[in-house]
Amino acid sequence: MQTRKQGNAQGIDVSHHNGNIDFKKVAADGISFVFIKATQGKSFRSSKFLQFVKDAKAAGLLIGAYHYVDDSAGSIEAATAEAHNFYRAIQDAGGIGVFDLPPVMDYESNKNGYSKSTITAVAKVFLEEVRRLTGVKPLVYTYPAFIGNFSGLSGYPLWIARYSTQTPADASGWTRWDFWQYSDGAAGGYLPRGNRKVDGISGAVDLNEFDGTVAELRAKYSKKNEPVKEDKPVTQPVKTRDINVPSKWAEAAWAEVTANGYFDGARPGAQITREETAVVINRLRKNFLALIATTNGNVTNLDKRLKQIESAQE
Repeated sequence: MQTRKQGNAQGIDVSHHNGNIDFKKVAADGISFVFIKATQGKSFRSSKFLQFVKDAKAAGLLIGAYHYVDDSAGSIEAATAEAHNFYRAIQDAGGIGVFDLPPVMDYESNKNGYSKSTITAVAKVFLEEVRRLTGVKPLVYTYPAFIGNFSGLSGYPLWIARYSTQTPADASGWTRWDFWQYSDGAAGGYLPRGNRKVDGISGAVDLNEFDGTVAELRAKYSKKNEPVKEDKPVTQPVKTRDINVPSKWAEAAWAEVTANGYFDGARPGAQITREETAVVINRLRKNFLALIATTNGNVTNLDKRLKQIESAQE
């Protein structure tokens, strides 16, 4: 994956564990965005979520919300319930339009020892349900030690947690990060100014970087609330046709199969039914037998042998 670069927007992520926060001081200290923990599991909601959303927004920070997937999530039903818990919190905060950044699935723990296929299934259902409810494509947050549990999710933007100055390795289909949590405030990388302390917060706080400037961050997610457009295959416009007239390219073949009795000559442009297909195949079968035994030959034994062959293939 790519390295950090000078000029990238700096941010933090917070939860109720961070205590009281003066977001005006945070913004004045060079921080541009903040992800705020909203929920965990099927029912837990952070006691600070609504207040943090209000205060961070008022301070001019770009804000996003994240949900922590609980270790108990081991089924599609659990994943759906967690997505709805997250969505209710977003609605209580004023709706998805209040948030500048996409919603986030934080999936980083597997204390119950679920299989990779189960973890991927839970993640996929959660992400798809959040996207359906909010109309916004979520981010995936995880660690290098956990990302290998995912398969087929690299279409979602990645927020990688790696407390190091070393570049995160490509993994599970992801070759780049949108956000990098490079420090937990005690270990890992440093703010551009060379320390890990953020004014307005007592104690350590997670440090993050967006892959681009603040202006690029704003521009990237400024249209996040537009209806989600799914990728669809490109198709040519369907043209109406007269089904009673054969296509130019098929005229000769149609005349021949009609003359040979395979079709009655009507509706050459219509769709063929299963019954019509059966008639054609049966005629081909009989003609094939007659051809082998000569036109006036006895095909009884050949028919019996063919039925034996057909029966063996069932």
